[in-house]
Amino acid sequence: MKIMKNRAFYMTGVKKLEMNEIGMPVAKEGEIIVKLEYVGICGSDVHYLEHGRIGNFVVEGDFILGHECAGAVVGLGPGVKKLKVGDRVALEPGVTCGQCEFCKSGKYNLCPDVKFLATPPYHGCLMDYIAFPENMAFKLPDNVSSEEGALVEPLAVGLHAAAQGGIKLGDRVVILGAGCIGLVTLLACKAYGATDIVVVDIIEKRLEAAKKLGATRVINAKQENVRDVISLLTDGRGMDKVIETAGSEHTVKQTPYLVKRGGTIVLVGLAAKDIIDFDFMQIMFKEADIQSVFRYRNLYPAAIGAIADGKIDVKGIVTHEFSFEDTQKAFDFVIDNKEEVVKAVIRMG
Repeated sequence: MKIMKNRAFYMTGVKKLEMNEIGMPVAKEGEIIVKLEYVGICGSDVHYLEHGRIGNFVVEGDFILGHECAGAVVGLGPGVKKLKVGDRVALEPGVTCGQCEFCKSGKYNLCPDVKFLATPPYHGCLMDYIAFPENMAFKLPDNVSSEEGALVEPLAVGLHAAAQGGIKLGDRVVILGAGCIGLVTLLACKAYGATDIVVVDIIEKRLEAAKKLGATRVINAKQENVRDVISLLTDGRGMDKVIETAGSEHTVKQTPYLVKRGGTIVLVGLAAKDIIDFDFMQIMFKEADIQSVFRYRNLYPAAIGAIADGKIDVKGIVTHEFSFEDTQKAFDFVIDNKEEVVKAVIRMG
């Protein structure tokens, strides 16, 4: 009989990761055991590793990163009804209380008592095996790989951004930021029917990725004045929808000048500063809407379905892949080569 071992990578300090053997998880009522096959490296993971905190969420003691993941079911706890051993699943990383007004109204992403993987004090999924609630594990069709399954999480953010912006057939959209979230937002906007999508960034490799994924036009903000280009493209009217994904104070400030009268701004990126000067007079004159995004809700089935049907090719955002044993190397590379990496994933053992 093969004895299964469970290994995990712990963050033991700033920019320090260490592999340790840990106990095998035990499935409680309604839980499954998943052998993880892919874990994505998210910007939040990198930020925790570099700085030890994000806002009020502070890493204290050894901590496991990772929340974008997929793998195969290898064990079932009592009461599991829909999944079976051998099913491959994508895990939605936020487990909510199910009882508060937000959960009961369907806006469970706003639950104040959510237990979200790799958000202190809750460990993440950079481990071989994890126990997880069946009702937050979504079966992957045979034509959707486990790598694509791990990318469902960021894709859900992009789909939520498009939904919050009310993207519809024929919309003209500008996306500020061409990192992972900017690119999945591009894919989502295309799937929702936007016909003219402009993507803005200052890193050429990311802009090249945006073009490959279907951007109508890209703007390198180091080389061109974004407001002037958008004005020229729209005869001075502005874009129907402006989606900020860069999390930059500068791009947040730009949004009122890029949106058309009656248009919509969607704020997705988290800026380093909590309080930013903003030209609300532009918003008032234009009667523009401002929407915001916090994670996502009720979108994993839609995201998986869109990938399975070929409506969204999420694999195009991956630029680098590392083995589980090279997790320290993977994070070091992402930190030291931010202009080269669009999306990195870890292939588990």
